[in-house]
Amino acid sequence: MLRGMATVNYYADDLEAAKDWYAELLGVAPYFSVPGGYYEFRIGDYQAELGIINRKFAPTSPDQPGGQLVNWHVDDVAATLEKLLAMGAQIYDPITERGNGTGFVTASVVDPFGNVLAIMTNPHYLEILAARPE
Repeated sequence: MLRGMATVNYYADDLEAAKDWYAELLGVAPYFSVPGGYYEFRIGDYQAELGIINRKFAPTSPDQPGGQLVNWHVDDVAATLEKLLAMGAQIYDPITERGNGTGFVTASVVDPFGNVLAIMTNPHYLEILAARPE
């Protein structure tokens, strides 16, 4: 059974530029690397892994972004989206309220390397985080 998000991988033709872009966005340097092939960041409340992989190792090379979305919880979707756009990302899906006022808000962008980066405010995420033992 699925027990939780472990690693999300994004691909980039320019691995070094992608590493620098995500380091600036996340405010942390990668903690692990494979020269010329991979950088990995640990981020967020559960130290999830975000991997940036040289696109030459991608199983496919679609011409357009798409596919499954992994939504990253953020505290302020509008402010995060504004930062992403200022850093050169492009709107993929605008800010959208989900669930008729239940507090779920999503948006997504295409990063400068062709990956879809989805963000959301998720009340369930906050409930689980608040219930975690200290």
